[in-house]
This record gives sequence, C-alpha cells and structure tokens, in this order.
Amino acid sequence: MSRAFSPKVVTANHLLDGDAVWLTEDDRWTRDMREAELLDDEAHAQLRLLHAESQPDTVVGAYLADAVSGGSGPEPTHFREAFRTRGPSNYAHGKQESV
Repeated sequence: MSRAFSPKVVTANHLLDGDAVWLTEDDRWTRDMREAELLDDEAHAQLRLLHAESQPDTVVGAYLADAVSGGSGPEPTHFREAFRTRGPSNYAHGKQESV
C-alpha cells in the first residue's frame, strides 16, 4: 500500500553560487525556505518539480523535500533540509557568515 502524500517544497541548488534555493508560488527562486510554495497536492507538486527541472540555466539538482507549515512559512521536517537552510557548512560564506 502506498503512503499518503505529505506536504513538499521544491528545492535545488543555484547554478552559479551553489546556494540552496526554494521555488516560490510566483516562480522565483529564494534562499529563504519560509518563502517557498508549500505543495499539498501530489500532482501539482510533480508539475512544479518539472517546472524547476526545465531551468538548467538557473538551478541544478531540483527535488521535492518534505516540509510542514510553520508560523512564518514552510519548515523542514528532516535534518538534511534543516542543514541546507543554514547555508554552506563553512562559516566564512553565505548565511552562516553572520552567525
């Protein structure tokens, strides 16, 4: 028996700088997961993923990641995705620079 579909966001890596990015409802790529479009319909999620995959000049490695609705927008449900929201793993770059 197949599992019920759980909410997802479309995520990828920005082609030029490698940052984790998320697809918004208005077709922008954002570096803030809270701005991402939370997808609760499996068919729509697959269409949004196809849309992301059709942008190889902007992003690479697009996939659907589990998420939940939070107070400020989608939030990760898995450690990997939580880690990606914090940026590069070395503290001299990106989102972690100000930490």
